[in-house]
Amino acid sequence: MNKQDNSNQPKMPRFNMNWIYALVAISLAVVFFAGNTGLTKSSATVTKDYTTFLSYVEKGYAARVVINKKSSSLRMYVKTQHIRDVFKATAQQVGSQPYVKVDIGSIDNLETFLDSAMKTKKIGSYSYDNHSEDTWTDILISILPWILIIGFWLLIMNRMGSGSGPGGVFSVGKSKAKLYEKANDLGITFKDVAGQAGAKQEVQEIVEFLKNPQKYTDLGGKIPKGALLVGPPGTGKTLLAKAVAGEAGVPFFSMSGSDFVEMFVGVGASRVRDVFRQAKEKSPCIIFIDEIDAVGRARSKNPAMGGNDERENTLNALLTEMDGFGTNSGVIVLAATNRVDMLDSALLRAGRFDRQIHVDLPDLSERKAIFNVHLKGKKIDDTVDVDLLSRQTPGFSGADIANVCNEAALIAARHDSKAIGKQDFLDAVDRIIGGLEKKTKVMTAEEKRSIALHEAGHATISWFCQYANPLIKVTIVPRGQALGAAWYLPEERQITTKEQMLDEMCALLGGRAAEELFTGHISTGAMNDLERATKSAFGMIAYAGMSDKLPNICYYNNQEYQFQRPYSETTAKLIDDEVLSMINQQYERAKQILTQHKEGHNQLAELLISREVIFAEDVERIFGKRPWVSRSQEIMEANELAQQDETQQQDDADTPRLEDMPDEVKAAQEEYEKGGKQ
Repeated sequence: MNKQDNSNQPKMPRFNMNWIYALVAISLAVVFFAGNTGLTKSSATVTKDYTTFLSYVEKGYAARVVINKKSSSLRMYVKTQHIRDVFKATAQQVGSQPYVKVDIGSIDNLETFLDSAMKTKKIGSYSYDNHSEDTWTDILISILPWILIIGFWLLIMNRMGSGSGPGGVFSVGKSKAKLYEKANDLGITFKDVAGQAGAKQEVQEIVEFLKNPQKYTDLGGKIPKGALLVGPPGTGKTLLAKAVAGEAGVPFFSMSGSDFVEMFVGVGASRVRDVFRQAKEKSPCIIFIDEIDAVGRARSKNPAMGGNDERENTLNALLTEMDGFGTNSGVIVLAATNRVDMLDSALLRAGRFDRQIHVDLPDLSERKAIFNVHLKGKKIDDTVDVDLLSRQTPGFSGADIANVCNEAALIAARHDSKAIGKQDFLDAVDRIIGGLEKKTKVMTAEEKRSIALHEAGHATISWFCQYANPLIKVTIVPRGQALGAAWYLPEERQITTKEQMLDEMCALLGGRAAEELFTGHISTGAMNDLERATKSAFGMIAYAGMSDKLPNICYYNNQEYQFQRPYSETTAKLIDDEVLSMINQQYERAKQILTQHKEGHNQLAELLISREVIFAEDVERIFGKRPWVSRSQEIMEANELAQQDETQQQDDADTPRLEDMPDEVKAAQEEYEKGGKQ
């Protein structure tokens, strides 16, 4: 019965703020129109000149006179008995207060005339009215300030609510997540993500969860609630999340951690609840939160008294939502960050983010695959060697490699080339690593020779140290902040031995050693080399336990805001002594190598002075072939052999066997073989 009553009741219209604006406008109009003291339209009005007005006063027609100084006019109200003489009509026809309107000149002369008329009792009185004669002008001037105030208030409210949905400021708590109803429309799948085989294998299971959850729930398994993509910037975390959504073909909510942050208190938590509500309605789906460290940072242990931490409230709402919806609801949260050490421990526990997927920098083979992806659609010539490019870009992320390809295209276009060549890619790598060349920087002959000796020292030491990085080229052209540079092909090692680190340190000190041996003085040009060598020596002794006096000890402390060193002053003095001793030993070693090969070093320096840029082929022509093969070359050769084996196996698999052939073919083959034997 109650349901019927409720259904029969008329539905009330929804509240709208425009009603309030309309009521305010109507009220203002009523007040100003009602406050107008002007005469009604039924009162007759006639306009006369000033001479006629004077004659009317002399005849005694004027009951009273009202002077308006603003409009320089007056109104003469006519006595009842003289209405017919002035208006040629009866009193009923002209209204209750008919008057004559007159434009006047001098106010002083008028006042003198009216004063004399009052003395002779030809008029009753006269007064002044400073209101404008134009009623609409009065109303507009009175209402205009209110219109401006209301308009400014509406503008501010609209700006405050911009970007928060169609409801303006009243929908500021709504989610800002961008929804892709069909994530396949993004056009991104696992084929577009080069490398990252381990990460793709991890997220492939998430795709299977979304496509066929029954397969796992039948065995009692629970679909994971979240996966956290962790890795350096530019490694493809966001791209991997889009590929997951594209493969699964489910709705995809994409937003950034900063989208939860707003100037209003409680908005972040409201947006968290709203995005999860929408996700539950479109289950199964994926929520992707990029840069989650903006909202998921570890909560403070000493919150400010009496204050309100909006970020902590948002994080609490996120923790509640991730642990609140049903275990098999089909809503999976993907998040990405490159600062996982700053996230709250409650956010990382199992049941919220069940998995941490590490998206690391690509290795040699993965960089080659990434180059092949970004070279699609670019015009390259036959000189481009993808293997060389992948070996020459260690530590580059996927975004860096994309930047190299784009920069190479720009350089080729700048040179009016029809295709991108090998040198364009090498120039792009040099541009990104070292900076822009400064060929206009003026140097004296002495400075140029000193820089050439310095760079030749690096090249010589690296050539004769077994574990030093293989040389690519040496230049004395200023680039960025450096006056000269040597390009190497760093080895990508999973572990590094003490001998390898000492050889690299010796190569770093080769420039300073060459200056001291062959110029008799040292300069500030080796500052960066000394900084890197000192940090390397300190890491070997204090962290890696590679010291004779402090073996197998690690003093590394990853605690944030740790102001106390984890070792005593005596140990600190011992560490300093060991660092100094290690660097001095490698410095003396560098000087010994340079002394043994000073003729070749001098030839190398002279070649640098004349050509400014030399390559590994020039160094090999002077010193002979380097006896050690780089590990990267071994890896590439092993990959090529593996690819050849796969190709051979595929060819063998495609070749039909004799026992699988029809009987006629078998007989023909046997006849052929018998004939060949005969």
